[in-house]
Amino acid sequence: MSTSTEKEMWVTKLRKGWQKNLPVDKLLPDTQPAYVASWIYLFGVATLASLGLIIATGLWLSFEGASWYHGSNVGHFVNSLHFWSVQFFFIFMVVHLWGKFWMAAWRGRRMLTWITGALAFVGSIATAFTGYLVQSNFDSQWISYEAKDGFNSVGIGSRFTVTNFGQMLLLHVAFLPVIIGVITLIHVLLVRAKGVVPPIDAFNKELGERK
Repeated sequence: MSTSTEKEMWVTKLRKGWQKNLPVDKLLPDTQPAYVASWIYLFGVATLASLGLIIATGLWLSFEGASWYHGSNVGHFVNSLHFWSVQFFFIFMVVHLWGKFWMAAWRGRRMLTWITGALAFVGSIATAFTGYLVQSNFDSQWISYEAKDGFNSVGIGSRFTVTNFGQMLLLHVAFLPVIIGVITLIHVLLVRAKGVVPPIDAFNKELGERK
């Protein structure tokens, strides 16, 4: 029988910490502050929507294979949809990143939220790069051999072989997406826990009221 003097299990601490920092009303809020109606707050959700489309079309392309998305009309369409969803993903993410930078989105103990967003951006660049290498066409061949020379020039070509199709395919469809997915999930949970960052004038007003 357990006593009050015994140490709590790690799952108990995890559950209590979750309930304290991220209760259900924060995880699934049904209201938002009025300032969230501003257009600058839309780009985070637009980035997530683009990411969802990237994952869906990427899975489709992976299951069907290169001969399908290079040789059929539907394959061309899905391939193009995957390509353009990536372009919009980066457009939305860059606007979101710069918008939050000029809003000083790390205010109110949101530094970890900012860091995870920046890490997701860097990881997305690496994932997009490996995507260009697995197109299975002359374009990907040219890019891979040009990149090989670049990596060899800085001494990391022996550990990161961009001409290895199997290695690049693994990085693009499994390893990097899982990492980005985990970082994105943490980022969204942090936004829920800390709340959406207010505009600077609203934040200063809130600080003044607290004083």
